Amino acid sequence: MRKPIAEFIGTFTLVLFGCGSAVIAGPQVGATTVGVLGIAFAFGLAIVAMAYAIGPVSGCHVNPAVSLGALIAGRMSVGDFVSYVVAQLAGAIVGALVLFLIMKGKASGWEGGMGTNGWGAGYLGEYNTVSAFLFETVATFIFLVVILGVTHKIALNHFAGLAIGLTLVMIHIVGINVTGVSVNPARSIGPALFVGGQAVAQLWLFIIAPFLGAALAGLLFRSGVLYGRES
Repeated sequence: MRKPIAEFIGTFTLVLFGCGSAVIAGPQVGATTVGVLGIAFAFGLAIVAMAYAIGPVSGCHVNPAVSLGALIAGRMSVGDFVSYVVAQLAGAIVGALVLFLIMKGKASGWEGGMGTNGWGAGYLGEYNTVSAFLFETVATFIFLVVILGVTHKIALNHFAGLAIGLTLVMIHIVGINVTGVSVNPARSIGPALFVGGQAVAQLWLFIIAPFLGAALAGLLFRSGVLYGRES
């Protein structure tokens, strides 16, 4: 059970502190705002911290799309994939629950924002469905190329966690105004369950697009085009 427990803790941390940065210190709270850059670093630093904390145990996927890419690349079994995804979803939901309970204690009131992903009219940059789907697919592909590359057996991976975290920062800087940045179905599902409505209705994109991008990256590594065939 060590690997699923590690994945639960990692995904819990990512959702609580990543989404928490948007809800508690995001642009909507005025003087205490950290802005897009601060939110981007909150997500990235959460990954860096967890990569070094739980990476030796589970690899620190904390993301069903990462696990799918690893599965397709031949780096994990179907059984491990299933247990990872269950643990990741549970961690994301509990992380969102803790954030929800914290925000319910806000004396001046709270409108219910949870850092959910979305697109379209009324959501941040108001990008359309095509833009949102394209960004999430391409960003997840790039994210997985970095992850699978820096963790490859022939790579110099002592700084893998830092490289992965900074890649997530980069993706958020570009993509927050497009979709709020998912590249992680668990990260999207957890907060959406506590908001409901459009956040839940739009979840399909934040499941399909990251899985598609991850699958393409997994196939790329399995084919051996970049590093040779996975053993």
